[in-house]
Formats: sequence, structure tokens, C-alpha cells
Amino acid sequence: MEGPGQEAYEERMRRSLDPEGYEDPGIKVSHLSLEGTSTSSVTDVDLEAAGSRRPVSQRETHEGYVELHELVMDSTKELCWMEAGHWFKLEEDFEEDGHWGQPHLSFLTYRSLLEIRRALAKGAVLLDVAANSLAAIAHILIDQMIYEGQIKPQDHEDILRTLLLQHKHPNKAESVRTLRPAQLQRSGTGQAETEQPLLQEQQPMEMHGLARAEQSPSGATRSQLPEKVPEDAEATLVLVGCAAFLEQPTLAFVRLKDAVSLDAVLDVPLPVRFLFVVLGPDTPHVSYHEIGRAVATMMSERVFRRDAYLAESRQDLLRGVEDFLEASIVVPPTETPDEQLLRSLVPLQHQLLRRRYQPPEKAPGKSFLEDLSMAGTTPAPLGSPGPMAGRTPPLHAGSPHGRLLVSPGQEVPEEDDPLRRTGRPFGGLVRDIRRRYPKYLSDIKDALSPQCLAAVIFIYFAALSPAVTFGGLLSEKTKGMMGVSELLISTCVQCILFSILSAQPLLVVGFSGPLLVFEEAFYSFCNQFDMEYIVGRVWIGFWLILLVLVVVACEASFLVRYLSRYTQEIFSFLISLIFIYETFSKLVTIFKDHPLKRHYNVQSTVHPKVPEPNTALLSLVLMAGTFFLAFFLRKFKNSAFLPGRARRLIGDFGVPISIFIMALIDFFIKDTYTQKLNVPKGLEVTNASARNWFINPMGKNNTFPIWMMFASVVPALLVFILIFLETQITTLIVSKPERKLVKGSGFHLDLLLIVAMGGLAALFGMPWLSATTVRTITHANALTVMSKTTAPGEKSQILEVKEQRISGLLVAVLIGVSILMEPILKYIPLAVLFGIFLYMGVTSLFGIQLFDRILLLLMPPKYHPSEPYVTRVKTWRMHLFTFTQIVVLVVLWAVKSTQASLALPFILILTVPLRRFLLPKIFRDIELKCLDADDAVVTFEETEGMDVYDEVQMPS
Repeated sequence: MEGPGQEAYEERMRRSLDPEGYEDPGIKVSHLSLEGTSTSSVTDVDLEAAGSRRPVSQRETHEGYVELHELVMDSTKELCWMEAGHWFKLEEDFEEDGHWGQPHLSFLTYRSLLEIRRALAKGAVLLDVAANSLAAIAHILIDQMIYEGQIKPQDHEDILRTLLLQHKHPNKAESVRTLRPAQLQRSGTGQAETEQPLLQEQQPMEMHGLARAEQSPSGATRSQLPEKVPEDAEATLVLVGCAAFLEQPTLAFVRLKDAVSLDAVLDVPLPVRFLFVVLGPDTPHVSYHEIGRAVATMMSERVFRRDAYLAESRQDLLRGVEDFLEASIVVPPTETPDEQLLRSLVPLQHQLLRRRYQPPEKAPGKSFLEDLSMAGTTPAPLGSPGPMAGRTPPLHAGSPHGRLLVSPGQEVPEEDDPLRRTGRPFGGLVRDIRRRYPKYLSDIKDALSPQCLAAVIFIYFAALSPAVTFGGLLSEKTKGMMGVSELLISTCVQCILFSILSAQPLLVVGFSGPLLVFEEAFYSFCNQFDMEYIVGRVWIGFWLILLVLVVVACEASFLVRYLSRYTQEIFSFLISLIFIYETFSKLVTIFKDHPLKRHYNVQSTVHPKVPEPNTALLSLVLMAGTFFLAFFLRKFKNSAFLPGRARRLIGDFGVPISIFIMALIDFFIKDTYTQKLNVPKGLEVTNASARNWFINPMGKNNTFPIWMMFASVVPALLVFILIFLETQITTLIVSKPERKLVKGSGFHLDLLLIVAMGGLAALFGMPWLSATTVRTITHANALTVMSKTTAPGEKSQILEVKEQRISGLLVAVLIGVSILMEPILKYIPLAVLFGIFLYMGVTSLFGIQLFDRILLLLMPPKYHPSEPYVTRVKTWRMHLFTFTQIVVLVVLWAVKSTQASLALPFILILTVPLRRFLLPKIFRDIELKCLDADDAVVTFEETEGMDVYDEVQMPS
């Protein structure tokens, strides 16, 4: 019942606050009870009570640091607030043995979250309080709680003294685990009692055993989280305690208008913006400690903290709590036979977080046939790796829940999709130029960074190693018509031009495996029909230029959206198999030329057809040694040895390190012959007796057939398909929204440059090139600036990407200078390059889901991983999908092994209609979404077992 004191207090408050004259809705207050108080709702009070008469429409949010303080009796029998734990994204508790434990995830009780939800639905919420001390905050808070009937007027002084008690921080002598929790009594009724603890058993809930298990052997004697808090963070203070004279538990929430530094309160010198107070009688069904932990955990979570900053009413806070509950997982009270079963919660948690952090995806738009029309936008079909998929609109600063605020009649502008068709000839090309070239000056200024210089050195070796490797193998395949010299010059010139003129200068242009396969097939075709191979390439180049002009004019680059993972993985798997097969084929050839036998006819000079002792064995050692060393260094990069920077440095340069070590071993073995890389001196061609730098289109030795001049359109179309696939898919990968590129890409302009330069390069007997996936991703990663982690286990976030042209330009110049390295390159054995070839083939398999599903054919279902294509698709239907890809692979291998090998890209393109029109009649839509989804994770900082190859679905 309410006594006369209560009525007199309310009358004084009404006279002083004048609620009838209050009209400004800038601050709302209400009352609450953890167990359903019966006090009726009251009208909002004047802003003078909170110190503000102006509503806040836009507020800045900050990183949040939270401290939980509990009411205890210290060693001198005095009441005080003792810090029980603090939060900065993770929770850190003070352990029983006198030190801070390891930061860990907070595990909350479901009841505590429900209590908070029920409390905020009815309780006292003070927003934008203008106060500059804890005493001022306490006076305002207590007056409001008395006015609302949550506490009695005679308890004003007791609660005020309690809120202003000394705040202490734990040490080995005093902590919440060594001191008995206090129970506040009304003045004049006796000393504070300590018989009843606030929480009988806290250890199981806070997972202290787990924290100790993760602790370093030496023990964490100092708190780790406060040291990682940024300087501009703002703090939340949570006070929980037991007050026997209160009839029911009470919770109050205060948000200050401006963050205030409270002396001798927090363990870190941060201003306080939020204050939670939880007081109530000791009851067996309410754990104030767990409620305090739940509040602290919610305030340490960035989405709810943003809601707390932007809330303009109690309803905004309630919506924030409801959203927090929707993203939380409840573990039922059942015994878990195996702790590994809890790992199955991780995919669900990731799904809930994606739903919490990202808006719902747009529904698929027009059909494939509608996209072929010249008008309208071409949305990506479901499962395609569209570059704009998942991009979120900017948030309005004053929107409490991150909604996009648009005025009535105002339309949200359509995103500038680089693959959207304009309906005009060369419209996409013109739009690429208008989008990218105005940023040309910033492309030069952004290169003035030490990170760009480091990226140049790294990418130079990353590009030089495959150039030398493919150059040596190309010389083998074409009998010296093209080799290392031609490839290095072609890479240098084309990369310089591309860096200057392209729309996406982060792309690294180079030679790749699919192009090597085509060169071998076309060389065999020309030999079979007695035509000059190097002249045939010139006419292919002419047709390439014509084809790319037609494609760019029709804005046909949008077709890349319909190349699903199904086609990409088949192509990548085939190229990987070809790499592996060719490696062992060359090794078998060496064993045939230099067989193992008892006696050798050793001569003073080496003759190609005369067997040499130990040549085959040394070649095997060099090939295997190069492969295993490069593979080991790749794994070492993601291991736990050495500091992270040194480990990544060694791993990133694994290929050149392997080539250098194995070539050095071969150099010191003087008595055994191995075939070396054929490198001409200076700017000479590889085979000066067969060709010059300029190729006569009409032929050198014989007149080139006129019919073949026109028939060259067929192999030109095949080359164009290969370049189109690699270049456009690489651009899609590097343009993923997760990479946060801001200057945009140009699919049409970049395709025109790469294909046209390749067409002209053929006139000089140099290889055509394409965008290389692995090297491009590595380049983008090297130029990405990541944030420093502020909490253990936290993932770094992208701050910016140095989008500029200078790094690619300098790498191209260095590759051109490498032409003069003939005195060094001539010592590299071909067997070493075969090892790198094998390395590229094997490592390319790791990022292919098809390879994983083939392994599952040999694995019992109980050992299958918890992936969507396993858990959401029946096993036999998953194997059926894998079988269709295997059948296509067999067909492609058969075509590759016959005289019709030039038709390989045509057969590959047929997998697109196979996937789009036939497979949907066999598999359900949900099965195709799981089996054919573009779920490759963007990798910035490698973790164990993952690197950039796991993101790549195309060979490189």
C-alpha cells in the first residue's frame, strides 16, 4: 500500500515538474518490474528531470566497453561495489585463483533474457539525461523511481548511499569470489547481512573451466580486454545488488546525453554513456548476477548497442531486445554425449548472424530469355556470383534499427551494376570509361603508400614464377616457337598497357593453364595439316579482335552471370587433371630417354638420344622435391610456428623459394645431366632459326592457305571463350561486396583491352594472356588494409583497399627487366618446373567442391562434413549430381585426347544449358541451391587449412 509519505512525495514532484505543461517528447520514461509490478503507467515527465528539452534525431555510436559491479561486503566489513567482470565483445571474469581468465563467449540463461524483456516493457527508462557526475545521475534516477512507485520515499537515502558507494576492482586478496555478497538493509534495522549470496553457483554458467582450459600455460595474470579498447569507446556501467527492504526486483536504464567520465568507478579511463541498475530482494527464482551478465552481454553486442544509442522511446529498446532474442540460440536441458555435437550449432549461429547483419536478398528477377533483350536490368540468377549481390544500402543516422529512410515520393536510386545493359551499342564500354576514368588521379595518389611497395615485391615473384614455368613448358609444347622470352615480353607489355588503361587495375594479367592446353592442341593441329603454327596464330588474333568488338558492342558480358559453379568446377577440375597428367607424362618421357640400367655408354658431351646415368632419378627427386617443398611452405603459412608475419612471408614466397632451393641442389650435382630451361640471351626469340619478332600473316616458308584464314574464326572463338571465362569470372570474384572496393569494375573495357592486346601480340609471335585468378586475388589481398583486432578471436575488418594503378605497372616493368636474367634462368632444370606444374594442379583441386564430393563417394555417410550440400541433400542424390559432373569430365577428357581437342571449349559451354534446363528437371530447386551455390568464402587472412585457392573455382 501507498502511505502518506508516498502521496506527499508525488504531490511535490507534480508541483516541481509540472507534467501538464510538458509537450516536448524528447525523452520518455516508464516503470518496470522484473516480476510484473501492479503500479499503473504514468505520463512522461518534463525534460528538466533528465536535463534535456531537445530530442536527439541523429547520434553517433561508439565501440562499447561494459563493466558489471556487484554489491559486496569487503574485508573491513564495509559495503562496496566490486567489479565481477567486464566485456569488450567478449566476456572476461576474475577467477577463483586470483587472476583474470581468458576472454570467452558469454553463455546466458534464457530466463535472464526474458526477465530483461519483461522489465523493459514496463520499467523506468531515462533517455538523454544531462548529468556530469554519478551523484547527479543517482539523484535523478532515484527521484524518478520514487515518482513511479518502484521504491518508497523513505528508502531514498539508503539507495542513494548505496549507488554512491566506493567501487573496487578485484585482486588476489579481494574479489567477488572471496567476498560474501551483501544484502542491503533499511537504515535503523541493523547491519548489512551477508548470509544469502546473490547467486549460489556461478561457475557452471560462466564456463570458468572452459576458460581455464583455453588459458595459456603461464596463466593470464592481467586483464586482456581493457588493453584492447579503442580510445573513442564509451562505457556501460551495470550495478546489481540485493536490497532486502524492496518488495520486488527493480531495473532502471539511463542513457546520458553526453558521455561522462566518472572518477574512481571504471577500471579503464573511459566516459560512461549508459547505466543499468538492478536491485531487489533475495528470491530463489531471480538471479541478479545473471540478469547483470545478460545486460552486459547485450550492451557489448554491436547491433543492440546501436539500438540503445539510437532509441527514441522504450519501444525502440524493446524491438532491440526482441531482435537480440531472435538471433540467440537456446540449448535444451539434455545431456550431451559428445561435446563435438555442440559444433553443429556453429552453422546455425552463422545463419542467424547473417540474418541479423544483412538485409533479405532480393528475389530473382527476369528469366534468361528476357535478359537477352537489349533493354532493362539483368539481375543475377540465384546462385550466380554477381558482384553486387548482398550489398546493403546505407543506413540513416537517425534510424534506430538501421532502416533506409526515404521521403514520400522519393525513390531509392538503382545501384550501378557494371553488368547492367544499357540497350545502346558499346553502351557498357562507355559507362565503364565514365565510371572509372574520373578517378584516374586518385589511382595515382592512392599508390603513395608503403603497402603498395610491399605488394609490388610480393606480386612480382608471384607473377614471375608462373611466367617462367609456363614459358618453359610452352617451349616444350611448341618446339621452341614460343618460350620464356616471348612470354616475359608479352606479359611486360600487356600488363603495362592494362595498368594504364584498364577499369580494374587490380587484375593481374598473365598466362594460364587453359591457354597452354589450347596452344598444345593448336600446334598439333597445324603439324597434322602441315601449316605454320605461328602464322595461324596471327589470323586467330585478327578474328579475336573482331569477336571482342562484337561482344562488347552487344554488351554480352552479362552472360557471365549464367556460368554457375557447375561449369566452373568441371573446367577447373579438368585443367587440374591435365596439369597432373602432363607432369607425370613428362617424367615418364625422361625415364624412357634415360632408362635405369646397369651399364651406360657415357660420352664426354651430352647427346639428347644417348641415355645418361642417374638423370631420370635426379629428375624425379627434383620434381618431387619441388612439389613437396612448395606444398609444405603453403601449409606452413597457416601453421602455428613463427610469428604470423614471418610465417606468411615464407608461405607467400613458397614457389620461388622451392625453385631456388631445388635449382641450387641441381647446380652442386656436377656429374649428373638434367635438361635445363631454354632461355635466349637478351631480346632474342626462343627459336631464331624458325621465326622472327614480326610474323608475316601470309606465311614465311609457304603461303598460308586462304581457307584457313577464314576458318581461323573457329579456334579464335575457342580462345575467346577461354579468355572470357577466366577474365570475367576473375573480375566477379575480386568485385565481391565483401572486398569493399569503391571505385568499381569495368567488365566491357577490361575484356576489350585483354583480348585486343592478345590479338595484336599474335602478330609479333607472343602469347595472348588473360586475367589470372589466384594472382589477382593475391594482389587484392596484398593491397587490403585490415583493422587491428580489439578482442581475442575477433576477425579483422576491411578498412580500405588501395585501388591504384602503380603496383601493377611496376610489377610489369620488373617482369620486363627479368628478360635480362638469362644467366640465372638457364640453370633451372625442367624437372623443377614440372614440380611446380604438379603443385598448381594439386593445389587447384582443394578449392573445388566437386573434388570434395568425389572423396565423399569413398567415405561412409557418418564421416561426411556438416555442409549444406551434405545435410540438406539426400546422399544418393548428392552422388547423382556428382556423377553428372564426372560424366561430363570423361567426355571432355575424351575430346581432349583426340584430334578434336580444339573443340574442348565448345563442349564446356554446353554444360551451361545442361545446368540451366536439364538438371532442374532431375533435382529440386533447394537441392540445386545447396549443390551449385557460390559459397566460396572471401579469404583475407588465411586460417589453418584455407587460403586463396579455396576461393578460386577457376584454374590459374
